[in-house]
Amino acid sequence: MNTVHVRSAERALSAGTWLIVAGAMLYSILTVTPLAAAHTPDEWAWTAPILPLVVDAAVVIVVRLDAVLARLGGHGGRWPIALRWMTGGMTLALNVADSALHNDPVGVAVHAVAPLLLIVTAETGLAYRRAITAAVLALEARQQAEREARERAAAARREAADRRAREEREHAAQLLREQREHEARLAREQTEREEAARRAERAERQAREQAEREARERREREREQQQRERERLEREAAQRRERERLEREQEARRQQQERAECERRERAALLSGGPVNEKLPEDRARAVVHAAFGEGLPVRTAAELCGWSVGWVSARYAEHRDGAGLVLEGASS
Repeated sequence: MNTVHVRSAERALSAGTWLIVAGAMLYSILTVTPLAAAHTPDEWAWTAPILPLVVDAAVVIVVRLDAVLARLGGHGGRWPIALRWMTGGMTLALNVADSALHNDPVGVAVHAVAPLLLIVTAETGLAYRRAITAAVLALEARQQAEREARERAAAARREAADRRAREEREHAAQLLREQREHEARLAREQTEREEAARRAERAERQAREQAEREARERREREREQQQRERERLEREAAQRRERERLEREQEARRQQQERAECERRERAALLSGGPVNEKLPEDRARAVVHAAFGEGLPVRTAAELCGWSVGWVSARYAEHRDGAGLVLEGASS
């Protein structure tokens, strides 16, 4: 007996159980529906098949869940047993009720076959499944024990083989280690001689490199000193140029301020005469207009100061404004 046979038996049991359940459900629906319809108001006669369907659905639930619990080796307790017997009793009572009401013993016996067969099949199937589950668990335990025994034997054989191989490797390694130690001793002596020669050569090279480094550092210091001297001279020259530039700018600002002060005095002198009753000479009038424009005086005030017409003064103002705009454009460009 192996797992293939067990699965085949479980499939046969499941197929037979569900075949009996399906037949009993169909027979119960066909038997109970007329009884329910006869005891139901006419307007609700269409609900007669619901009762056998509900009872048979409970039967399906019980059979299915009992199968699952039996396969898992579990137990649902007292309520599944009560539901199983209650649904079986209800199915039996509903199926034989009509024959019992008509005092038909043969009909009671005939209609009791399917419910009784369903009840006994459910109980027997549950017992079979529990027995199969126990047998499967025992078979799996035995197979597991056999596998563990085989694995332990294989592990012991592997351990013995590994031990022999390890001993052989250790012996070979010892011989190889002794040979290597001899070769290493010879190589070490050769290495010491070569190392002594390299140390002498390295000391000579280091002395030569030290002399070259000192010469290079001396040249670097001299070059850095010359560089610092050049930078100092360049800084002094830059500072001298900066002082000269600042002096020139201060001188230019001073001269500009003097010219601006002189122009202010000239404008004040030109504008201090007040309004005139006759035209001033054109050169004098232009100077007065220019002074008035610089002071921001209105055109009419400038016309009163020079004695010329407002139109002529406006034309001179326009010339001054155009000239100022050209100056500003030149400065911005």
